[in-house]
Order: sequence, then C-alpha cells, then structure tokens
Amino acid sequence: MSQHLKVLKEAGLVAERPVGTRRIYQLNEAGLLARRDQLDTFWSRAIGGYEELVEQPEDQRP
Repeated sequence: MSQHLKVLKEAGLVAERPVGTRRIYQLNEAGLLARRDQLDTFWSRAIGGYEELVEQPEDQRP
C-alpha cells in the first residue's frame, strides 16, 4: 500500500501529514483537477482526430 501512496503523492494526487507515528493521506483537489484537465484535453483531441478521419471519404484517408 505504501508504494501506491508514494506514487500518488509524487503525481500530486494526494497529500500527507504526520500524526504521531502515522501518516494521514488525503486527496489533493488541485492535483486531481489538473490531471482531469489533462485527460479532458487528451480525449478531446483524440476524439476530434478520429472524427476528422472518419468523416473523410475513404479514398482520401491515409
């Protein structure tokens, strides 16, 4: 579990704070929203490119 949390922390998706001998993790809302924006941009471009390709006549497709 700690390896997964480390990856999420390095990606900026969670924040941690020490409480005694434990670490408390919580979602980092700003990091999560930034990743969501990246994914939205990626999928919008991918779907837009696919749409352009599909709308071309078959004889003009690469």
